[in-house]
Amino acid sequence: MSELEMLEIIEAALFAAGRAVSLEKLAKITGKPKKAVLSVVQELTEAYSSRGSGIEILDLGDRYVMQVKPEYSELMREVAPKELSAPKLRTLSMIAYHQPMLQSDLIDMRGSGAYDHIKDLIERGFVESVPCGRSRQLSTTSLFADYFGLKKNDPTAIKEKILELLRSQGGQSEINLWIGKKTIVVTPMYESLMSMCGIKEYFVANAYSPSKEEISRLLEADVLVVSAGYSDTVRQYCDGEILEMHSTTFEDLIEAISLLAEELPDEVAPKTVEETIKKIRETRERYVSSAVLIEKKVKPATEMVSKVINDLSLGISADGVLVAPDYGTSRNGVKIETGAQILIPTHRSVEGDLLKRVCTKYDAILQGLEKFED
Repeated sequence: MSELEMLEIIEAALFAAGRAVSLEKLAKITGKPKKAVLSVVQELTEAYSSRGSGIEILDLGDRYVMQVKPEYSELMREVAPKELSAPKLRTLSMIAYHQPMLQSDLIDMRGSGAYDHIKDLIERGFVESVPCGRSRQLSTTSLFADYFGLKKNDPTAIKEKILELLRSQGGQSEINLWIGKKTIVVTPMYESLMSMCGIKEYFVANAYSPSKEEISRLLEADVLVVSAGYSDTVRQYCDGEILEMHSTTFEDLIEAISLLAEELPDEVAPKTVEETIKKIRETRERYVSSAVLIEKKVKPATEMVSKVINDLSLGISADGVLVAPDYGTSRNGVKIETGAQILIPTHRSVEGDLLKRVCTKYDAILQGLEKFED
């Protein structure tokens, strides 16, 4: 084998690997001594450096990697394989920053959606997991160091590198985002839920039929808040944790707020949560007290209507006043409001925050029944 052939084989090996390759491995591939291989690698490195290429060969200390030059890496985002989504990359960054890190601590910080991230990162070889008490201990591997162009898999050096990169990208807020805080995205209807919980940092996007800009935002979401029943619809856009919310009754709102407080303990304001739940319970009590005076019985047309009627403890009868939602048809196409004497407004026909929307449903029933009482 000539020196030119050896050079071409080493170049091909570095290109095909997509990660750092050891001198020992290159020697095995070429069947040549390490000293001869080292000489050729150095020659190849100098050739790439002198020719003004957008590609470089980096010496990581007995390991060599062919990569896009740093000044062009940002431009390559559109064409480079998107192997790691933003949420998975943040999960990996947190493991790298805090390693060795207990899996239970990571789940507390990132939410249950991180279980899938951890599984994928282990399968890719970026993270290793070993038993540690009732949990598991997570840390990065040498493949992680190779992939990200680090000379060695040293936790202290990795932590400093992460801080260096994040400071150059966006300052302290960006550092907080990657090493602790979550990116929260909510659909427009649930934006008011954020203020109810005292959550200040979040993004709003139509997750059901997103624009290109909204898709980019959804792909970065660690937590996505949507209406119950839409998890499968939005999963194609979101790799993070999806929280499904009900918002038909006052109790639904309390459960939604409690779920956010449980899943996002570092983002919610406990005092705001407490005050909001107290306000919702007081509001519900006023409606329930008013309903006690109504003797007329009702007939709910749908499960949604039944939830409100049951919460008000109204009497139900097959001959009662027919109450139906105003969205027109049931799932089988039947006109459910046909003959309905009271129509409950659905979210699509009501504006305002979630509490106001719930109150509007209860008002429609109570005010409608008052007319029959008269």
